[in-house]
Formats: sequence, structure tokens, C-alpha cells
Amino acid sequence: MKNTAVSANTVFAQVKKEGEKKEVKEAKEEDDDEEDDDEEEAEDEENTEYKNEMYFYLKSDTSYQIWAEGRWFENTAGEVVGDADTYFHHILTGRRCEGVRDCFQGWTEPDKEVSEKWETLCQHIEELDGLEEIICAEESFGV
Repeated sequence: MKNTAVSANTVFAQVKKEGEKKEVKEAKEEDDDEEDDDEEEAEDEENTEYKNEMYFYLKSDTSYQIWAEGRWFENTAGEVVGDADTYFHHILTGRRCEGVRDCFQGWTEPDKEVSEKWETLCQHIEELDGLEEIICAEESFGV
């Protein structure tokens, strides 16, 4: 019987030690996770957000303009982090529009000449190469 009691106490002590080791390991993993979170937050804090508002206009009649906006992040080295968020604004409401033609949703112009000028402006904007870069870098851009 004495051996059984010692064996039971020994087993209990081993289980207790394993439990403590597990708790220590879990605590260490939590600390590592917190350090990773701190590093990510530090990286986020080092990034600076930039915003550029600009207008596309029709060269033949500068009164036809579409407002666009770009937002992006740069790290401390001045490199762009991720993708820029570029969009247009509705010509009447100013709400965000993903595509240039969305700027006219719910709006109609009865004058055929005016409609053709807006159509020309949209078509030229859609045909531009490097649209994202233009939106993020220019103040205005004639097409």
C-alpha cells in the first residue's frame, strides 16, 4: 500500500508539473502574440495616409468636370503600402462612385449637345492609362 500512495503522489506531482508547464507555455504564447500585435501596430503607426482630390475636365469646354479622389498609405521610406483607393464623386450629390459613369446615375440631361460632352469626358477618362496614378498625383487633368 505504501508504494501505491507514493505512486499516486508521484503521478499527481507529474500531472501538476505538466499543467504548470502548459500554463507557462500558454502564457509565453500570449506574450508572443501581444508582441506581434505591438509590432503590427508600430508598423501601422509608421504609415502615413495621403489624400488627393482632383478634377478631370474636358479640354474643349472646361466647364465639364468630374471630381475624383485617391487615398493611400506610405511608409517612412516613402513607399506606397498596399493599393491606392481611387474613386469618383457623383456630379450632383457628391457621393462616392466606383466608376466614372456612376457619377451620372439618376441624372439625365435633355440637351443632346450637353449629353454628348459628358459622354466624351467619361469616354476619355475610361481610356486613360495609369488612371490610379493620375488621380493620386494630379490637381486637375484635361482630356
